[in-house]
Amino acid sequence: MKIKDRKIFESVPGKQVTLAHIIANPDKRIFDKLGLQNEYHQAIGIMTITPSEVSIIAVDIAKKTAAIKIGFVDRFSGSVFILGDIASVEMSMQEAINYLQYKMGFSITKITRT
Repeated sequence: MKIKDRKIFESVPGKQVTLAHIIANPDKRIFDKLGLQNEYHQAIGIMTITPSEVSIIAVDIAKKTAAIKIGFVDRFSGSVFILGDIASVEMSMQEAINYLQYKMGFSITKITRT
């Protein structure tokens, strides 16, 4: 009797920004669903980063780059939401992504926008 080989596939996250998206002029209900009932801003910037702890670094860079507000940062999932006017959100996200790519060797994605 021949024993079949068993193959196990695992996904090991590398150093990467897997999502970078700006929602311009979001509907007020989005803020409510995010638990930000008393907030409204021209734009929401969303990033997902692995390893997840680096989300803290990305938010720090974003905050130091432009007048944005931190909506949410989760060091366990790597999710980041930043809030502000469209230009500030875009500039701070681009700076954070540039830092991760050029200073820390991350694979990045392009910033998309709706």
